[in-house]
Amino acid sequence: MKIPNMIYGTAWKKENTTALVFEALKQGFKAVDTACQPRHYREDLVGLGLQKAYDEQIVKREDLFIQTKFTPIDGQDKNNMPYLESDEIEIQVEKSFETSKKNLKTNFIDAYILHSPVYPENKLQKVWQKMEEFVDAREVGQLGISNCYDLDILIYIYSNAKIKPSIVQNRFYAQSGYDKEIRAFCTENSIKYESFWSLTANPHILTSEILQTLSQKYQRGVAEIFYRFLNHINITPLNGTTSTKHMIEDLKISQFELTNDEINSILNLL
Repeated sequence: MKIPNMIYGTAWKKENTTALVFEALKQGFKAVDTACQPRHYREDLVGLGLQKAYDEQIVKREDLFIQTKFTPIDGQDKNNMPYLESDEIEIQVEKSFETSKKNLKTNFIDAYILHSPVYPENKLQKVWQKMEEFVDAREVGQLGISNCYDLDILIYIYSNAKIKPSIVQNRFYAQSGYDKEIRAFCTENSIKYESFWSLTANPHILTSEILQTLSQKYQRGVAEIFYRFLNHINITPLNGTTSTKHMIEDLKISQFELTNDEINSILNLL
């Protein structure tokens, strides 16, 4: 399934996760991002939100793009994680994946993402090879990596993988130079770049004169203008809004287009 132009993000939603996932699907989101990382995600409650949407015939499973992640031990709360610290790395991946399928009430995950690179490289390769097995077993559609800000690591995975990464999901912010080199590599190799913290990390862009002007011209909020811009430059943003109003507005971004000059003027802010 093709990745929709915007993905509902479920991090830090805690006990509100079920209601928010249901609301996002009700308003028209067709993609959901989560992770098997109880520290920041309630993947089990994402599953309950999905089930409620299926039960109420809001959406069918086959019309949704569901992506989740294997979170290495450094990103986990060691008192609450889907595997044991003593497990071999391949077993950790396997246990995490099985937990995700159970949580999300599905036998098929559209995209399975490594939440952050693991070191050294031979360990990284073991994780990736285990993830490839899920694709071979037709339990996963495509693979990706998140929080990968080192182009050499991405090239290493890409060069050594039997099943190449289809997705890079990174924080979109000035500190990483907006991943210009990584995004160029993604474009060259047909890898989808997904952004998170797109609004939170960029208040200087949202308050810029150019976005204010475009907001007035198109009669859209600055968030919608920025999300539309991201789509124009081939980025799929995660959207974690808790506001029904913003869900409705943000899902309408395909209803208008920015001109090339306008896209370039925002690009100059990056």
